[in-house]
Amino acid sequence: MAANLYIVALATNGSDFRIFMIDILKGLVEIAGDRVSASPSERYCYRGDASQVFGNPDFVVRPQSTNQVSRILRLCNEHLAPVTARGAGTGLSGGCSPVKGGVVLDMSGMNRILEIDIENQQVIVEPGVIAEVLNSHLSPHGFFFPPDPGSIAMCTIGGMIANNSSGMRCVKYGTVRNYVLDLEVVLADGRVIHTGKKVLKSSAGYDLTRLFVGSEGTLGVITRAGLKIVPFPKTRKLILAFFDEADIASQAVIKVFSEGITPSACEILDKTTLSVLKLCNCRLAIAEEADMILFEVDGTEISTDEAARQIAEICKPLALSTRIISGLEMQDIWAARRLVGAAISQLDPHKTRVYMGEDVGVPIKEMPALIRRVQQIAGKLDIPAMKYGHIGDGNLHVALFIDVADQLQWEKLRLAADRIHRAALDLGGTVSSEHGIGLARAEYLMEQLGWDAFSLMHSIKRALDPKGILNPGKMGFP
Repeated sequence: MAANLYIVALATNGSDFRIFMIDILKGLVEIAGDRVSASPSERYCYRGDASQVFGNPDFVVRPQSTNQVSRILRLCNEHLAPVTARGAGTGLSGGCSPVKGGVVLDMSGMNRILEIDIENQQVIVEPGVIAEVLNSHLSPHGFFFPPDPGSIAMCTIGGMIANNSSGMRCVKYGTVRNYVLDLEVVLADGRVIHTGKKVLKSSAGYDLTRLFVGSEGTLGVITRAGLKIVPFPKTRKLILAFFDEADIASQAVIKVFSEGITPSACEILDKTTLSVLKLCNCRLAIAEEADMILFEVDGTEISTDEAARQIAEICKPLALSTRIISGLEMQDIWAARRLVGAAISQLDPHKTRVYMGEDVGVPIKEMPALIRRVQQIAGKLDIPAMKYGHIGDGNLHVALFIDVADQLQWEKLRLAADRIHRAALDLGGTVSSEHGIGLARAEYLMEQLGWDAFSLMHSIKRALDPKGILNPGKMGFP
């Protein structure tokens, strides 16, 4: 439905609310023209992300410039209209789901790489740039942007910054927070600020850049980012280690780190995960029926050879087998690892499955205990569970999946998810290591932080967004 027809439809109702909505729509059209939509079908497409959290937006706007974003926020702030910024919609916490209605701000059209500055080891990009596209432009220069979530082929830089994303190589290279040097941010009232400079370090005042990293769109809308980039390592190798049980595998990880070795990546794929991946017809040349740890090392030829040999030796007393690979075989395994989330439908093709992925994290030494707790929870509730993720930094993903037609399984799913979150908290961990809080995990945030810290967060939110229009209903905020 075209915007002007939507105005007519609203006007025929005659209520004050409809007139209010017409005023907002007219203002949005004046700012963004035909890049404003009130079409029911388009609004439906923007109601959620990759989680099971949904809302109902009133309007969808696709801005093309910082000026447009500023004017849109000023308009919405004046009318107390909620604004939910959105990248690619790949999030798993309901972070971009418009649960309070209002305007969805689709930032994916602001997708220019504005500058590649190799001499200063940084780039300047708009928030809609896809992470994999950025790396394809950096590759000819011998550089890359290290954070690599499983959705790297789809997710946007803005969304990664808003959620402080990480991925498989965060063990060595860190999370998005470690690479953001400067942000251009539009505040709730339309003001535009810059949080940093084109320098690799600064100790001038509060670290506003890091304040906005991980804020999930609740404090401002990112319209430009200066990012640090790093050179490619000379070579990479992958060590595969197979174990009888996942908690034994996690003990091997602890031993590797205790010997002072830091892999570039350290992933766990349990038996269930491997069996599901094999059903996907992906090129996964693994015959073993076991829990697997992937240790990747990178650097020079000499350093990677030595590190790979050491890791294999450390794992041998606990492992069923180990082997060292590189080249195309390594690429195939990493490609399979990225398919885990999409592979769940293959577990039982005769049923419609829904996937709920938990994102808990604990201190590394508590990982064996966490894995045992997860196994007990899934076993008692009789829910299939895949355990995988970034075990090298204590981040475990638990994929719970059910038949959506079975209401009892839905109830078991919610109970399992709650118990897994509380198990992580009991072990001194977090309910989210990288996917964000959004709405899906909002009920646990105050418990994790404590009242005083949560109250301080809320004070910051009120100071920057006093009318509460930015992504309301998320992170435990109204």
